[in-house]
Amino acid sequence: MTAIALGTGQLPTLSAMRDPHSRKGEGVGNEVSPPTITPVFVADLLVGEGERMPVYVHVVDHPDARVLVDTGLTQLHPAVADMDPRLSPLSAQADFDLASIDVVINTHLHFDHCGGNHLFTGRPIYVQRRELDDARSKDDYTIREWVEAPGVRYVPVDGALELLPGLRLVPAPGHTPGSQIVVVETGGRSVIVGGDTAVFFADLDEPRTEGQRLVRTLNPDEVWLSHEHQPWRPQVDQHV
Repeated sequence: MTAIALGTGQLPTLSAMRDPHSRKGEGVGNEVSPPTITPVFVADLLVGEGERMPVYVHVVDHPDARVLVDTGLTQLHPAVADMDPRLSPLSAQADFDLASIDVVINTHLHFDHCGGNHLFTGRPIYVQRRELDDARSKDDYTIREWVEAPGVRYVPVDGALELLPGLRLVPAPGHTPGSQIVVVETGGRSVIVGGDTAVFFADLDEPRTEGQRLVRTLNPDEVWLSHEHQPWRPQVDQHV
């Protein structure tokens, strides 16, 4: 799918992650490309009589690092067999380079968001501490062996964190108490990668949870969700 440009890049703060001579967009005139967000389809799930729900992860190409938000699924598991997952895992996509990812963010740790974490051993995976604690301790919360895959290295986050210039992690309780969103700032406005903070557009049209209300308060241009094909955008009042 087409990447979405988000604004101007800024000076790198995590230069150790990548060769400074190979950063995206550097070259003639020392110009730096703006961040982009690209949705990547990784699965669909049976959620009703003949109804299937897509599962997307999102790549944020930031001037300082290539960031993956959530990791989808890579295999079947008896615990979710009733959802009949049809998989297109990142590891099997010919045009997706696993080695190009510098940083992983989990919006939360339900099975369809952390099932590919094991593909990124050795790289930091940022998740809210509350979410990690719940995934490790609560029964019937997720598929725990996917959370605790060998070699996975979590970086627990307590509250909001500016991970890169103009890219923030913000707690958004609701879908789970430890859920977070990724906010990318551009020109005073924002684009959000929201995970399951909202599952359907209607959840943001009429927000009910703390996380959904937070998203609306941030007044984003658009919100990418894990289970919608297109981003949510605020409705324009035609009478104004």
